[in-house]
Amino acid sequence: MTDPILLTPTEAARALGIGRSKLYELQAGILESVHIGACRRIPTDALLALFVELRGGQADAAAG
Repeated sequence: MTDPILLTPTEAARALGIGRSKLYELQAGILESVHIGACRRIPTDALLALFVELRGGQADAAAG
């Protein structure tokens, strides 16, 4: 099975190790999300982009 490219808010919060309330705060500001019908989903690459932004770009240097 392949890894999902979209996560529910609960799955994304679990992946980040934060609560759903904090995730919704991030969605209102710096975390990208998409609507599919009435559902909100968070792209997995948006989680990585958030991580890189919060670390000040240090993840890029470590990966490269």
